[in-house]
Amino acid sequence: MATRPDDGERVLATLRRHIEGRRTVVAAVDERVDRLAGLLSDFVLDGGKRMRPRFALAGWAASRPDAGPAPEEVVTACAALELIQACALVHDDIVDASDTRRGRPTVHRAIESAHRRDGWDGDAARYGVSQAILVGDLALSWADEMFVTSGVDPAALGRALGPWHAMKTEVLSGQMLDILAEASGATDEQTPARVNRFKTAAYTVERPLHIGAELAGATDETVATLREFGVAVGQAFQLRDDLLGVFGDPEVTGKPSGDDLREGKRTLLLARAMTLAPGEDARFLAGVLGTEPDGPTLERARAVLVDSGAVASVETEIEELTARALDAIASEAISAHGRDMLRDLAEAATRRRA
Repeated sequence: MATRPDDGERVLATLRRHIEGRRTVVAAVDERVDRLAGLLSDFVLDGGKRMRPRFALAGWAASRPDAGPAPEEVVTACAALELIQACALVHDDIVDASDTRRGRPTVHRAIESAHRRDGWDGDAARYGVSQAILVGDLALSWADEMFVTSGVDPAALGRALGPWHAMKTEVLSGQMLDILAEASGATDEQTPARVNRFKTAAYTVERPLHIGAELAGATDETVATLREFGVAVGQAFQLRDDLLGVFGDPEVTGKPSGDDLREGKRTLLLARAMTLAPGEDARFLAGVLGTEPDGPTLERARAVLVDSGAVASVETEIEELTARALDAIASEAISAHGRDMLRDLAEAATRRRA
């Protein structure tokens, strides 16, 4: 396993305790609002890979010579990353107008459906979006609170706050650039590469590792090594996501097949195909973006991505990035048990099917 056998359950348990505690405050305001908070609770506790807490705990372990489990306060601080993820996903689904996440209705669609079911006044879709924005904001607030009240040593918390704050700014900036790229019709490779670097790599792998290392009191050399590993794995993670967004099995990914094409995502996979494909195929691919392609159209778009060599090129880049990451941690700055955890996590992040 990528983390110690009980780490996933420990992360889940501390998330459950924190969310239940915060919901008592919400319930004191109004039980109807608590039902909305319940959607956040279900979203966090009933799914997800816990990738960010797992990387943070690996960063902590990689920075320590002993192989003992992380203390409860460190698990709590690392688990707070899952609430940041919840905020990002709830808001991302609104931005992308997504109907499903993990095979279920997205939060804004679930709230919209409840509005229609109960026959309330006003526009159901707008109500769903408005409340889901606030649900995402609530997750962000709870994340900050969980992190700073985790009980870790104040000096360790002070060190970790730097990457914690930087991570939030980076992921929001990356998301803003992603939306800008879609609206402006960007087709260059530099823009999606920058989005991958800050919206995904920093937030998913690099900064969680950095946070875990700072909680452990890591040396500068260890922090630098972990961040080098994190950037490479994080970029490979996003490239795998780009492939799954077009070729993934809906039964596994929980999202419709070809969703990235429907949403008009300006991914590096797409940019590379636009460069490599013959003019007619490139124009066809551009015309599919942001539409609702039927089956034959979707299959032709996939064929362009494959036949142009874009898919093979991205697969090669994933392998190269993963190799670079594993080379980085072949260093005495990383503990042996931490290195094993990082290798397993790199495998899980870059070879996943969902």
